[in-house]
Amino acid sequence: MRHVLHIALLALACLLAAAGWGCERTEEPEPQPGDFAGPQRVTIQGYDDHAMEPFISRDGRYLFFNNSNDPAVDTNLHWAERIDDLTYQYRGEIGGVNTTSLEGVASMDQDGAFYFVSTRSYDQTASTIYRGLFTSGTVSGVDLAPGVSTATPGTVNFDAEISPDGGTLYFVDSRFSASGQPQTADILVATWNGAAFVRDSGSATIMEQVNTSKSLEYAPCISASGLELYFTRLEGSSPAIWGAARTDTSSPFGAPRRITAATGFVEGPTLSPDDKSLYYHKRDGDRFVIYRVTR
Repeated sequence: MRHVLHIALLALACLLAAAGWGCERTEEPEPQPGDFAGPQRVTIQGYDDHAMEPFISRDGRYLFFNNSNDPAVDTNLHWAERIDDLTYQYRGEIGGVNTTSLEGVASMDQDGAFYFVSTRSYDQTASTIYRGLFTSGTVSGVDLAPGVSTATPGTVNFDAEISPDGGTLYFVDSRFSASGQPQTADILVATWNGAAFVRDSGSATIMEQVNTSKSLEYAPCISASGLELYFTRLEGSSPAIWGAARTDTSSPFGAPRRITAATGFVEGPTLSPDDKSLYYHKRDGDRFVIYRVTR
């Protein structure tokens, strides 16, 4: 009888606990992006021009970047091979992608599907995000990434990064003024359906705490797990790198925080394959160069 009573009391305690009686409710802490420290400059042996918008390939072998994005310069895509975490050997311009228009902001999935931004056909298509297949320094089959652009004149997708599995594209929608300056910039999401990208109708919710109405958010960088997002936020004339995290890939990102180790005029974050290093470009005197911070 005592045993039966004991079981009944235990059951009652469980019910009361489930209803919030006899215990304190605690909220789950919001996930936080990684802490980084120790900024160090990256050397690209054999290259001495501006280096901007870095991207580390998913296998860690290559560094993709573009030279200056100044309108007075022919902006092209370049590549280098890894020697160590802070040293790369320059291999030249990437074949098959560069024109006399702007080409920049490279990214690539784990199978070699290569994405970049180009203004070559904007006057005809109002579209800028291209894709192809990267092999040994050359990209073949270059064409517009289908389904990303709304083909609306005045709207520009000037940044994008593909997820490691190639299934999700994180990109920027921006409205430009008649003088060519971005007035708005928000990070959105599109998913690959096997034939084209489809804009995620939940982008506003996913990025609710990332995008703001007063600042520009751009240059998205997604971690291998899909749980951390790094990006650039421009407030006034001072860009900074921020990070946001989430508990699972179906949830919105939490409140972002600034990556304070990346100081100065900094933009364009990219992660190493193990997510332990964050690379970005920085204005160093009169030159843009690549830096790294580590967890």
